Amino acid sequence: MSDLEQQVKERQHQEDLQRLRGFRPIDDTFMRGLFKENLPLAQLVLRIITGKKDLMLTEFRTQADMVRVTGARSICLDVYGTDSTGKKYDLEVQRADHGANPHRARYHSSMLDIENLDKGHDFTELPDTYIIFIIEKDFYGKGAPVYHIQNMNLTTGELFDDGTHILYVNGEYRGDDEIGRLMHDFNCTDADDMNFSLMADKTRYLKENPEGVRYMCKVMEDLRNETLENAKRDFAQSLAEDNVPIEKIAQYVKESIDTVKKWLAPSGSLVK
Repeated sequence: MSDLEQQVKERQHQEDLQRLRGFRPIDDTFMRGLFKENLPLAQLVLRIITGKKDLMLTEFRTQADMVRVTGARSICLDVYGTDSTGKKYDLEVQRADHGANPHRARYHSSMLDIENLDKGHDFTELPDTYIIFIIEKDFYGKGAPVYHIQNMNLTTGELFDDGTHILYVNGEYRGDDEIGRLMHDFNCTDADDMNFSLMADKTRYLKENPEGVRYMCKVMEDLRNETLENAKRDFAQSLAEDNVPIEKIAQYVKESIDTVKKWLAPSGSLVK
């Protein structure tokens, strides 16, 4: 590595450390580290948001890819879990309102249905699903802590009871209750200001412990590389649509021909 490359890398590292100090749980990059391999925290957050005090997660993973239908758009779930009764939970943290568009919520719900009903199974075996968006602002502007959405029979005025639930959590809510304290914590940069020890302890580890800091710096580096690769993919796709030969595309994006062929092969487009 040349001196210039070393200087660029060091400057980038210092910028990452500065960004890390300002991160909050509601920031997507920090959220990845906060919930990774942290079932107790995910369980706590879900209990507070759903009001299910006895909710017990039996399965849990972060950054869960859903790519089950060939050719369909795939999605990556921030937090995906299953409770002791078989209910499924998709927890998404979104700072921008457009990331929680109702059509996106509908698509996430449909993907969980596809993921959880195998060939030969009856439709009644579909588990209840909860799509939860924690949004920095009050999405509906009504001041409620949580907006709980279910399908309804408009003629009878009764719930459709198909087991689907969509919840929008108001990140601006600061009521004197558990969810108000939780939303306060989601917007904190300092672990000492947090109410919940599970949130504070992991935040402190990621920001102050050398191992945690290294992990978060690696997350930021990986995201930069992912962003660069996605930009190259998009450019390669546009060139292919203009009938530019694959060999030329590989030269332009500075990748191997095999890599470009893999990019251009029919598949779902992974989104966040």
